[in-house]
Amino acid sequence: MSDDNKDLRDDLEDMLGDAKEGVRKAAEKAEEFGKEAKEKASEFAKEAKEKASEFAGDAKESAKEFTDSAKEAFDSASGDNKKVLAGILGILLGWIGIHKFILGYNKEGVILLVLGLLGFFTCGITSAISGLIGLVEGIIYLTKTDADFYNTYQAGKKSWF
Repeated sequence: MSDDNKDLRDDLEDMLGDAKEGVRKAAEKAEEFGKEAKEKASEFAKEAKEKASEFAGDAKESAKEFTDSAKEAFDSASGDNKKVLAGILGILLGWIGIHKFILGYNKEGVILLVLGLLGFFTCGITSAISGLIGLVEGIIYLTKTDADFYNTYQAGKKSWF
């Protein structure tokens, strides 16, 4: 019986050694996988940061170009033309703040433009808010008399509602 016990003990020790070797190899593979995952995540984060920076730069440049061209195009419009134009564009494209640029409210226009563009990242919530503001302001502009509109928004410089 001692030979059987010795053989059984040797078999168990071999199995234990094999199990330890398997655990060691699995730990090495897990460590290697962890390093690879960390490197890929770091690369992805760098790429995302670069893309976001490029997008922000492009957005700033586009907003500046739009502001400059809109200001240039609508500076010569008279009070009545600005009322109708601002009202209609407020209703149709108020979510990007075009009506604000027409009236010369660049800061407010940029705020609505940013809210409108953020809608791509907020499932449209901020775009809906800026669109609602544009709709309400467009209706208000169109329902005011020419004199009230001029006194309130052009001479009085009332920038919101």
